[in-house]
Amino acid sequence: MNTMKQDPAENRDANGRLEQAYKSEKPRLLSRLRAAGRSLEEAEDLVHDVYAETLARLHVVPDIRNLSAWINSLFTRRLIDAWRHEKVRKASGETDVAEDTLREIIKSAGLDPLEAYVRECLVDALNDALRVLPVAQRQVVEAQVFGGLTFREIAAATGESIDTLTARKRYALRNLSRALRHWIDQ
Repeated sequence: MNTMKQDPAENRDANGRLEQAYKSEKPRLLSRLRAAGRSLEEAEDLVHDVYAETLARLHVVPDIRNLSAWINSLFTRRLIDAWRHEKVRKASGETDVAEDTLREIIKSAGLDPLEAYVRECLVDALNDALRVLPVAQRQVVEAQVFGGLTFREIAAATGESIDTLTARKRYALRNLSRALRHWIDQ
């Protein structure tokens, strides 16, 4: 780490050079990695790691004549490290299972965690939407859905007309539908 203070103008110049190098070299570095069989996510991670490391060494950027070549050599070293790590993993017997294969195994076992998560979130959203319904609407929905009562039974218990109860349920369902549509959009 450089202990000398750097001139703010020199720092801006170094940032500008680094930004320009990033814009010009990133597509080339990404295509190199994609040609080497890396996924887009792996390629972007590696490129960002190289630029983050360069940004951490910003104090040396003004002294580098050919910043693109310097970044390219840093990138090559990182790529070699990644290949060595992969070679060690394979030598130790570790294997990569394709993500599609994992999804297929999980789904065939009936263990799709995403479905359970979505279902849990949907139940939470529905409960929240039920809580904010007007009391009269909520009571009709709860009596029918959770109590298993008919409109006639609810009317007898509350003294309300069946038409009033059906209107309340219609309004409640419209409100619940809006709330769930909002949840889906998020």
